[in-house]
Amino acid sequence: MKKHITVYEVGPRDGLQNVALPLDLDVKLRFVEALAEAGLPAVEAGAFVSPKSVPQMAATDELYARLRRRDGVRYPALVPNEKGLDAALAANVNEIAVFTAASETFNQRNINASIAESLQRFAPVVRRARAANVRVRGYVSTCFGCPYEGRVDPEVVLRVTRDLFALGVQEVSLGDTIGVAVPTDIIALVERVKHAFDLDTIALHFHDTRGTALANVAASLPLGVTIFDASAGGLGGCPYAPGATGNLATEDLLYMLHGMGYETGVDLDRVVDASLIAEAALGAPLPSRVLRARLAERRRAARPQA
Repeated sequence: MKKHITVYEVGPRDGLQNVALPLDLDVKLRFVEALAEAGLPAVEAGAFVSPKSVPQMAATDELYARLRRRDGVRYPALVPNEKGLDAALAANVNEIAVFTAASETFNQRNINASIAESLQRFAPVVRRARAANVRVRGYVSTCFGCPYEGRVDPEVVLRVTRDLFALGVQEVSLGDTIGVAVPTDIIALVERVKHAFDLDTIALHFHDTRGTALANVAASLPLGVTIFDASAGGLGGCPYAPGATGNLATEDLLYMLHGMGYETGVDLDRVVDASLIAEAALGAPLPSRVLRARLAERRRAARPQA
């Protein structure tokens, strides 16, 4: 039997929050809905954060109000605090995500709080969400390296992950936020993580800043990791990583997984179509290699035959 891999789509939130100009709401709705129609089981559609801080996430409440939700698809939203949770609950969001880091300096620069303070802030958010039957995911940034502190101690990653689960979070995504990890780093951390937690509750979130994202996925698979975050077209990146080329592209991940015999339930070509919606609106090519290859193949197929 082929092993099933869950691909968690972060393009509409993590990908778009770093673009220069916000997408028109109608375009973003088409983008989110097209990703869901491609068979992705989870599409993180927005964030209930201050539009002054992240203007690209403005009107997330309206997006959820107008979103045509597909059966069997989760539409999580990022929330930073109880005010964000209030807005998410009012929008009938049934899954949220909270975020912290394994680096004190990064956390201070990113959300103006220490790791301990961020966990204290999330405690009532997670408690109230679980009481309302809302699923909760936790993000841990900078699990392999920090732009301010350098290498990150794996014990800190384990401690923060343990603290998130203790709050009631049901899944934790461990991120290579600035894209510095190589396969040996991934193996070393996952070997420690798998002895502390159920790997079915752990996701990995890779950035392709230095071209190692797919290699890191390949190193994770034999260890039993089955959940990977990805961003359609390779949208996104970390504003603290100069030259970052974005998150691991959903198309690139799917191509590799399917080629290796893994099942995802996702239609690669329909993800390509969804990415083209964002690409056209942004007016610039997205970096996914498979997206670019698929477009070249389509152009060749459309040429008149001699």
